[in-house]
Amino acid sequence: MGKADFLSPKAIGNRIKSKGLQKLRWYCQMCQKQCRDENGFKCHCMSESHQRQLLLASEDPNQFMDYFSEEFKNDFLELIRRRFGTKRVHNNIVYNEYISDREHIHMNSTQWETLTDFTKWLGKEGLCKVDETPKGWYIQYVDRDPETIRRQEELEKKKKQDLDDEERSARFIEDQVRRGRSGKETDETPVFTELKRESEEEKVAFNLGASSSVAGPSKPSALLGPTALKAAAASSKRKEVPSSSESKEKKKKSALDEIMEMEEQKKQQVRMDYWLQPEIVVKVVTKKLGEKYHKRKAVIREVRDKYTAIVRMIDSGDKLKLDQSHLETVIPAPGKRVLIVNGQYRGTEALLEGIDKKNFCATLTLDSGRMKGKTVDGIAYEDFSKIA
Repeated sequence: MGKADFLSPKAIGNRIKSKGLQKLRWYCQMCQKQCRDENGFKCHCMSESHQRQLLLASEDPNQFMDYFSEEFKNDFLELIRRRFGTKRVHNNIVYNEYISDREHIHMNSTQWETLTDFTKWLGKEGLCKVDETPKGWYIQYVDRDPETIRRQEELEKKKKQDLDDEERSARFIEDQVRRGRSGKETDETPVFTELKRESEEEKVAFNLGASSSVAGPSKPSALLGPTALKAAAASSKRKEVPSSSESKEKKKKSALDEIMEMEEQKKQQVRMDYWLQPEIVVKVVTKKLGEKYHKRKAVIREVRDKYTAIVRMIDSGDKLKLDQSHLETVIPAPGKRVLIVNGQYRGTEALLEGIDKKNFCATLTLDSGRMKGKTVDGIAYEDFSKIA
């Protein structure tokens, strides 16, 4: 029977059925072929092309599994980064959006059996922040982009400057209020006494004219009263203004000095969150690979994506792909050559002069670059490593 015409009802029905997601049980990851039903999947498994793919996979099954796992991880993290950013989101929501793509890598072809195992692995590797709740697992992407880190530092610096300005203005207002309260003199409260006569024969007389005569000379004193108060308040303000201005200058100086110190520290310590360099000796500190590689030394042959290294074990010669969190630097004996992997002199070769065990740092003499011959103190252990 020949193939149905493109516009025939059967061909149209087949195209409608093939659209969208199909059942996962009838999908072949090796051939990347989606079958429509059980009979089609059975016929595909008996086909010659599928048998050839199985023979290729049987030669090195770990290679194919690692490839599919890496592709699944990269696509999953890229979806989180672009769709959700650094927001906290349920892992099942991300997975549903991921599998909506018909050409996605299926999880049953990777090293993780369930989505929970994959979520826990992301947390252990430090790629995401994960936490378990009664509603399930939540993940939050950790952005290690240097541009993003620099932007966050600038925002924090700006917030600190704004807070300093607000604190200075609030303190200035408080000083003004305090000075205003101290400048006011408390009004003298009048003292009332009882009207008593020494003798009962004495008559009580009210001199109404005397009140007007007494009120006359009291006018100048009433006029002079406020001026005297104003003068006293002005003199007290003059005395207090220099002290307040000096305190303001001190506060401004302290804020400026703090910013200048931060800038100098940034210039002196140009630190990055990645330190891997080729051709240096490192030590494997992770226990996930077993006792065979734990605390063993290796040489970095290649650096990938700044945070991942291809290392060759010195004892066995095995090649491994490890993250920088699974490695640490190696401190040689004094007099040996080292490479500075972080800080102001990053990428510079040097000679190890001495080790300060109390402060966990060392003294190095630069052996390359424009600063050759300069002796630098206080280089931390994690900022340099032995050259292979």
